Amino acid sequence: MTRFLNPSSDAALQKAARELREWGQSRQGLRVALIYGPVSAEDRLYHSKCPVEQRSVTALGVALEEIGARWKVLDPCEPDFIIGLAGYDVALSNLHSPYGEDGRLQGLLDYLRVPYCGSGVAASAVAADKILCKRVMLTLGVPTPGWHVWSGGPVTWNGRPVMVKPPFGGSSVGMSLVRDPADLPAALAEAAGDDEAEVLVEEYVAGTPMTVGLLELPGGSIVAFPPLATEATDADFYDADTKLDVDSRSAVTVRAAELEPEVLDKVTGHAGTLWDGLGLRGSARIDFILTEDGDPYVLEVNSTPGMSRNSNYAVGAAMVGLTHTDVVLAMLHEALARPPYDVPLPTPAFAGTTRAREAAVSP
Repeated sequence: MTRFLNPSSDAALQKAARELREWGQSRQGLRVALIYGPVSAEDRLYHSKCPVEQRSVTALGVALEEIGARWKVLDPCEPDFIIGLAGYDVALSNLHSPYGEDGRLQGLLDYLRVPYCGSGVAASAVAADKILCKRVMLTLGVPTPGWHVWSGGPVTWNGRPVMVKPPFGGSSVGMSLVRDPADLPAALAEAAGDDEAEVLVEEYVAGTPMTVGLLELPGGSIVAFPPLATEATDADFYDADTKLDVDSRSAVTVRAAELEPEVLDKVTGHAGTLWDGLGLRGSARIDFILTEDGDPYVLEVNSTPGMSRNSNYAVGAAMVGLTHTDVVLAMLHEALARPPYDVPLPTPAFAGTTRAREAAVSP
């Protein structure tokens, strides 16, 4: 059974931090592939708008330097990406949304037998699919706002505000808060995108957005970081522009959530249920909305949390005494502590040259 540590587990956390740092000293020269590139809409947004110094990949690179790793950024948009992967001891992905966070990259790394940080194929795929993840939440008994799936056709409106969300993707890209029925068709079209995907239409629950980070430590125990409350000051909700904050306007405040003990127990309990129920590994972040009555509802699960220096995840880790570098060490440790691959797959052989394959386009 998974052992979950809370922020008051000082002795256990200090011991884990010491073990991580000692382990890191013994892994000088570890070859780490830091995977980053503008693949998904979310990553393209950050790549184009987020200042370099604010990017997760920049902070991760600094941490790898502190660890003494031999690392390189590998861009999945480059034709030699797969060949490059095979030459590293471990992969640390900074990709989000489709092709990076949804199991496809994880499956490739499994086939290449390159250890990687974070959750495997199944957990990544379920967490990344907002609609499928909602269904799993219901099965696990985790409270989540009411919802339905729109897949085209007539638009229905029950008279209450709704959040319209694309089925995949993060950072609130393509998401809309709809209060007026006249705005619903445009919101659905934006969320569906060019591929006319199904759309998640979720009941809008008023309250305080809240996030809980989870990190796997040596020995397999999981620490739940203190819940953080996030409040947007210049937007109706915590949208993409607010998260990017490219103008450094500080349009969102992040603080420790002041929760009654019973509410804190509910929040950490739901986070633990999702960790075990989805089979998450390494690190994750669970996003909640907390109503004025103290009822927490889970909004989504992020299997690849943002790792910039000032990210919610890094702030939560610091509150339990873990530095950004400690977190990266924990992620690497978890990846390399897994049992070795033992399936009878051939060692991948690559040709000396490779060509980029363009996506098929219908005539």
